[in-house]
Amino acid sequence: MNRFYSFLLAILINSSVFAQYNWKLEKEKNGISVFLSDVKGSSFKAVKVECTFDGSYAKLIAVLSNLSRFSDWVYKNKTSKLVKQYSPLDFAYYSQTSMPFPFSNRDVVIRLRFITDSLPKFLTITGNNVNDIVPELPGLVRVSHYKANWKVTMPTNKKIHISYILEIDPGGNIPAWLANTFAEKGPFGTFSNLSEELKK
Repeated sequence: MNRFYSFLLAILINSSVFAQYNWKLEKEKNGISVFLSDVKGSSFKAVKVECTFDGSYAKLIAVLSNLSRFSDWVYKNKTSKLVKQYSPLDFAYYSQTSMPFPFSNRDVVIRLRFITDSLPKFLTITGNNVNDIVPELPGLVRVSHYKANWKVTMPTNKKIHISYILEIDPGGNIPAWLANTFAEKGPFGTFSNLSEELKK
């Protein structure tokens, strides 16, 4: 019964996430497509990434669980560390992102959950900010909103297809128009590096 409800939850998450956007292609290179969309009630655009890489569910889970290596491939990541482990596939981590002058670095606490009950058909991954479990630190700006959803399928036994959607409000004094101008740069850089991490 629990597996059935987990499967149903995954369907509902993906149905609601994919239905509320009007995507516009911003960049397409090396098999990675980046789209932007307005978000109701927010000045910051949502980002969607579609890509197909060499890899597997197990390899992707391993890469996303290895927090100590995030700074090697996640765009502008300065540090990431585990805060709380709820289960092997459900944990909260603290992450800090470097920002260009004159803006302050950002930090966020994200709860990352891997929903595997629907394997081998697809893998669902969700990330949401849970900032209250780590106090704000001086000199940093806390990201006020973070919501990421991954739907991962395996078109062959050696490839994964990722459909990733991110909503984020970086907080602080970054003008929305400026952040939106570069909204595709970070996700494209991160997923380009992820492709290489999956090959290791």
